[in-house]
Amino acid sequence: MKKIINDPKDVVTESVAGFGAAHPDLVTISLDPVYILRVDEPVKGKVALVSGGGGGHEPLHGGFVGFGMLDAAVPGPIFTSPTPDPILAATIAVDGGAGVLHIVKNYTGDVLNFETAADLAAAEGIDVRTVIVDDDVAVKDSTWTAGRRGVAGTVLVEKIAGAAAERGDDLDAVAAVATKVNAQTRTLGIALTAPTVPHAGEPSFTLDEDEIEIGIGIHGEPGRERIKLEPADAIVDRMLEPILEDLPFASGDSVLLFVNGMGGTPLVELYIMFRRAAEVLAAQGITVTRTLVGNFVTSLEMQGASITVLKLDDELTGLWDAPVQTAALRWGR
Repeated sequence: MKKIINDPKDVVTESVAGFGAAHPDLVTISLDPVYILRVDEPVKGKVALVSGGGGGHEPLHGGFVGFGMLDAAVPGPIFTSPTPDPILAATIAVDGGAGVLHIVKNYTGDVLNFETAADLAAAEGIDVRTVIVDDDVAVKDSTWTAGRRGVAGTVLVEKIAGAAAERGDDLDAVAAVATKVNAQTRTLGIALTAPTVPHAGEPSFTLDEDEIEIGIGIHGEPGRERIKLEPADAIVDRMLEPILEDLPFASGDSVLLFVNGMGGTPLVELYIMFRRAAEVLAAQGITVTRTLVGNFVTSLEMQGASITVLKLDDELTGLWDAPVQTAALRWGR
């Protein structure tokens, strides 16, 4: 294992410390317990958004803390849910009196720990709603999940719900927007190589040199099948078929197309994938009106990618376009 780290047990804490030092205009940090706050917290009268999960997926979630997105992010150890204590501390810290929305990826540990934190926050008089993200069409049940997994669509939920909160929507309305985005988003991922968790010291699974895994999770969970490596266009076609069938998407739809890298895939390859995905959608009468390409929900150094398609309407498009200022996404401000 070759990694630029010190002690494996300090990876997340030292990374968060570095993130805070790099972005003092955007965030403040706590290291005991570990969480990341928007620099102007709490924002009085605004619904606050809190998300989190295991480390190793950066820039998710800390990179999306700031104006127009999250008010707080709570990272756990690598690929491990944060405990309820830091989630509760972050929830209390960001509460501006209008309530708090927890955005939670559908992994058993995340769901249970955020649920416990929400109950404890309610005992403190804080109104909390929870939206579970489960955009992955690959498998219904997998390692660490009951039901579908929450993957790259989480970014879209956080951005659009964050814009709704920023414009002054109340807690129920922000939760409704987040729920709508999740319901209209579908994702599928692939892996060419496995990630190596620092404290494990070896890859989390093995693939032959000529193999890829279709439907991989963001922690290296198994997908739906292993196949021989194909040309990029054939891989994208194979990925889009279950995505488009699942909602289903149809001719006349306007969509946001998001090609996400898993950490070890160069942008040149992501844009090759995007090119083909856009061609396939256009051939089916589906119009790509908004786009996102890059490494936004990663799995350490995994070589791989995911494709996410969100069905848009005028409201969601306007909220996507609304100003945002975070370390990983920023426009309009």
